[in-house]
Amino acid sequence: MTPSRRGLLIGLSATGLAGSALAAGPLAIAGRQVQGGYVIGRTAPGAAIRLDGQPVGHASAQGFYIIGFDRDAAAGAVLEVSGHGAQTLAITPVVYDVQHVNGVPQDTVTPTDPALLERIKREAALKAAAFASVAEGDWFKDGFRFPLDHFVVSGRFGNQRVLNGTPSRPHYGIDLAAPQGTPIHAPAPGKVVLAEPHLHYEGGLTMIDHGQGLISCCLHQSAQMVKTGDFVTTGQRIGSVGMTGRATGPHLCWRLKWRGRNLDPSLLVGGKAPA
Repeated sequence: MTPSRRGLLIGLSATGLAGSALAAGPLAIAGRQVQGGYVIGRTAPGAAIRLDGQPVGHASAQGFYIIGFDRDAAAGAVLEVSGHGAQTLAITPVVYDVQHVNGVPQDTVTPTDPALLERIKREAALKAAAFASVAEGDWFKDGFRFPLDHFVVSGRFGNQRVLNGTPSRPHYGIDLAAPQGTPIHAPAPGKVVLAEPHLHYEGGLTMIDHGQGLISCCLHQSAQMVKTGDFVTTGQRIGSVGMTGRATGPHLCWRLKWRGRNLDPSLLVGGKAPA
């Protein structure tokens, strides 16, 4: 049976992970330990966090932190929190489908025009700078909502994409189909780190840092109601559904990234930090 992408809400103490031992005190975490998933933890304010031996920041002033597992994450990840030692987390694999999408503008599949390639390069630099944002907030701690009130899922996170018959990279978002102009709401509080209306691939793109480098992206918008530098709150309207950029119909592609790792944003819907 294909593992559920939703996984289980997990609250772990010193005995919650078989065979592991803590240096001091319990490790309080909650999340979905699957490929594309995440863990939210609570510890001492400012505690240093390491994942697989690499530093990934510090807990907030309230002691909250988040880590994420890439679409292609290995079966285990080592989480280290200062004052708690190291824990090996088991990451459940996910079986991804293959999705064929036809009718996509060919210059968004195999662009060749030199001027267009230069534009794509400039836009990639803008997005890379926004993804590098690491705001000090912990606005992720109360969980996410879907950015649309009503939608049909038309493309799942992680699917291998075949565009106009050409194999492409996996789909790093979840596609929410809805009529043109449908209101888009902020899925959680955060700082807008990019708001561009006419990108080649994404069309109208808004990127929000929800704290500690957890960046959500809303693509293909027909209108935007926020600008770079704004702070948004959960449910605030930030734009409208469209079909700009690489799209064959009106929908919102919702993506989530944490420090270079591609996450499934739907997994954070309803999630909460440990008490």
